[in-house]
Amino acid sequence: MSRYTAAEIEAKWQEAWDKAGTFTATHTADKPKYYVLEMFPYPSGRIHMGHVRNYTMGDVIARYKQSTGHNVLHPMGWDAFGMPAENAAMASGGHPKDWTYSNIADMRAQMKPLGLSIDWSREFATCDPEYYGQQQRLFLDMLEAGLVYRKNAVVNWDPVDMTVLANEQVIDGKGWRSGAEVERRELTQWFFRISDMAEELLEAIDGLDNWPAKVKLMQANWIGKSRGLQFAFSTVDAPEGHDRIEVYTTRPDTLGGASFVGISPDHPLAKHLERDNPEIAAFNAECRKGGTTEEALEKAEKRGFDTGIRVRHPFDTSWELPVYIANFILMDYGTGAIFGCPAHDQRDLDFARKYELPVVSTFEPAAKDGYTAPEAGGEAFVPQKSETVRWLKPYNWDENTTGEAAIDAAIAFCEENGVGHGVTKFRLRDWGLSRQRYWGCPIPVVHCDQCGVVPEKAENLPIELPYDEGGTPIDFSVPGNPLDRHPTWRDCTCPTCGGAAQRETDTMDTFVDSSWYFARFTAPRAEAPTDLTEAEYWMNVDQYIGGIEHAILHLLYSRFFARAMHKTGHLPAKAIEPFDALFTQGMVTHEIYQTRDENGRPVYHLPEEVTDGKLSDGTEVEIIPSAKMSKSKKNVVDPVNIISAFGADTARWFVLSDSPPERDVEWTAAGAEAAHKHLARVHRIASEIAASDDPATAEDEALLRETHKAIFDVTSGVASFGFNAAIARLYAFTNTLAKAEAGTEAKRFAARTLAQLMAPMTPHLAEELWSLLGGEGLVIDAPWPKADEAMLVEDTVTLPIQVNGKRRGELDVPKDMAKDEIEKLVLAHEAVQRTLEGAAPKKIIVVPGRIVNVVV
Repeated sequence: MSRYTAAEIEAKWQEAWDKAGTFTATHTADKPKYYVLEMFPYPSGRIHMGHVRNYTMGDVIARYKQSTGHNVLHPMGWDAFGMPAENAAMASGGHPKDWTYSNIADMRAQMKPLGLSIDWSREFATCDPEYYGQQQRLFLDMLEAGLVYRKNAVVNWDPVDMTVLANEQVIDGKGWRSGAEVERRELTQWFFRISDMAEELLEAIDGLDNWPAKVKLMQANWIGKSRGLQFAFSTVDAPEGHDRIEVYTTRPDTLGGASFVGISPDHPLAKHLERDNPEIAAFNAECRKGGTTEEALEKAEKRGFDTGIRVRHPFDTSWELPVYIANFILMDYGTGAIFGCPAHDQRDLDFARKYELPVVSTFEPAAKDGYTAPEAGGEAFVPQKSETVRWLKPYNWDENTTGEAAIDAAIAFCEENGVGHGVTKFRLRDWGLSRQRYWGCPIPVVHCDQCGVVPEKAENLPIELPYDEGGTPIDFSVPGNPLDRHPTWRDCTCPTCGGAAQRETDTMDTFVDSSWYFARFTAPRAEAPTDLTEAEYWMNVDQYIGGIEHAILHLLYSRFFARAMHKTGHLPAKAIEPFDALFTQGMVTHEIYQTRDENGRPVYHLPEEVTDGKLSDGTEVEIIPSAKMSKSKKNVVDPVNIISAFGADTARWFVLSDSPPERDVEWTAAGAEAAHKHLARVHRIASEIAASDDPATAEDEALLRETHKAIFDVTSGVASFGFNAAIARLYAFTNTLAKAEAGTEAKRFAARTLAQLMAPMTPHLAEELWSLLGGEGLVIDAPWPKADEAMLVEDTVTLPIQVNGKRRGELDVPKDMAKDEIEKLVLAHEAVQRTLEGAAPKKIIVVPGRIVNVVV
């Protein structure tokens, strides 16, 4: 009998799939299509167990759908632009292109042994000129359609690296690479008009029935629809042209408690004042060194500068409020100005106490037990929407009005009195796509002194990134964008007048690259962004799989792009919501092993360096409970090592079996070894059955019934992403098969079915067993087994037998057997007769379908 040799088996069947072209997707009209897609990886150079789990989940679905007769598209690509490649070039003196393509080659080589059912013929990287050239075409079409524009905007600026930083690249107010204090700087930037679609994007969320509820909520909160009051404070002693300060508020019911007005350092009034006031200029400059996100400003110390200007309160013109420039107000949110109501906003309260401003409550809790008013030193009172309050400054609404009703009443009051008007606004801002970096998709426009900003001609695409400068490699050690100082690339001819011009040296945000790749996969070699015939056939993505960390921006931008591509003629109308179903998987975690150096600082150790809690030199390690795998903490498990030791099927089986797929799974060496032992056991059982020649027995029908029950349960588990439940059922069915005393024919049918049911999870072993047991062709090409409903109906039940409450045996009886017949069989049962020793029972209690109790 042959042993389970994973390395030989897996290489053998991967070669067979490649030779047969098993996973090459073709447009076939006689089959229903199914498009499964995992979020594509960044080519960092190494895959990790998180990759294994993510792609195995998608592979299970893809293989299952192929076996159920679907024409499956399961592609793979690389999200290849971005700062890490440029940082690597700065550190090593190499080139981002070389670093990226080398990493892609390494990761592809690491992924291939997993046996994923990927159509590798559709592979591309977003840094391929063929891909980003079509992205440039999309940009030009969207520019023509009015979906792209250019304006001045405040950005994060790293003064050392001389580049714009994304919000996530600003850590504690400093550039993530240089450590320099980040400044807020105004630059001319390109934007997508995503805010024009805010209402549509929000309303469509309700129709995403197969998306996780938490993702839909996160999307809705990011879009942030709100109804509020738009009004203006009239100014006192302000410079000419600044007689009004526009404000938008979602809490007009607190206007009666206003004590100051705050404006952004980038507000037009603040900029005007800094021209002639060095103190204001210095304050504004200091503020601009902070972050540009609400989160960053919320964490920063709240600081203000009294401008000396006052505004009149709209309810009473004799009531004047001071105007402060405040470091926590962004120009991009609302109007760049707010009114502060300290009694009902903790940030405003902290600010008011710092600068000794009035605190005036508009309302208080209806139940005042233990309540300390903000005026008396308590915290700001911010009631829940449904919470009843007592109004201290009622206007024209009932004193019991609360929540949204109070806001509506306040808006109505203000409109009736000419104070302002109700407005619906969205938190969502237009998408700034300009990045002052080399390693990204060039923006296809030129700047001409005669013609202005001119779109490049479509026939000149792609506008490729230069690899060198006149044969000399680009020097990435010099701060700033190399494209700015590359005259042979930067200097060009105007497409309109033919005169001298310069290319746009900004490149696109990498979120652009990943916002339409799903569409490109439908026709990756098309000479346009998409082939509408192929897009009509393959779209939408039936199942999208990826991490919760992409729940907001990536998905939102992709939804916008799908609409924009439809508007510009590159996608059919049905694809404006590109992902029919979304699944967000949990992480793979592992314990962290650390010791400490002579200064008490932690020193981390790889799992393979630790045995029984000790290093090879006997040093005990400190074990930190399971955490997300991290290279910096060294709690990573290299899939290549696991595949070498146990095989790909073991890795796949383990990451699917130990936890529901939406939850985290902890990788343990013991768990991997147990998974490998089980697969070896399955191989041994199947080998024994293949070599046997036993006649049929009375147990054949019972095994057949168990086989059909397993088909039903495993199918239900796989189809509903209950992979761990499906695997638990396969464990149980394996035990049933091992113990069955049926004939060889019945066992072979059960074992072949077991191979089919395991195939999505352990495809190599399944192919081996299928072949060993006489299955025709490849198991991936065999139709998925169907459960016979008649076999799922239980004709018999097993009744435990108790004598005086103690279990003495069990009895298999027909499901509909009468009680008196059951009593006769119980009294004739050997264990009961032995216990009674000839005595007559006092009574026999039969609970139909449950239990029999004999009372002596």
